[in-house]
Amino acid sequence: QVQLVESGGDSVQAGGSLRLSCVASGFTFSTSCMAWFRQAPRNGRDWVTSIFTSGRTYYADSVKGRFTISRDNAKNTLYLQMNNLLPEDTAMYYCAARSGGGYCSALESEYNFWGQGTQVTVSS
Repeated sequence: QVQLVESGGDSVQAGGSLRLSCVASGFTFSTSCMAWFRQAPRNGRDWVTSIFTSGRTYYADSVKGRFTISRDNAKNTLYLQMNNLLPEDTAMYYCAARSGGGYCSALESEYNFWGQGTQVTVSS
């Protein structure tokens, strides 16, 4: 069965750092575009960052310069290093996969597989 399992969410003070992890199984991780989305209460899921199979990365303007996405294909694991956290970063963070190769996307509907989410709470 396809699984994406996130971990690393926590409560942290503004200015702090967290590293999220997403362990994937049940599909070919190395040929899939991977992404992080986040959802604040009462909002839809917003795209945060994507990483291509080549390792090329893209970021939403709101996190550029603060967050870093990376992948370890040998471990089927996706990471999100989050530095200089702000209260507005508070959200449930979701790992997502677009399998089968091809382009990456910032659209929620383009992703095939989703994790359960991990909560990040940033206090001022």
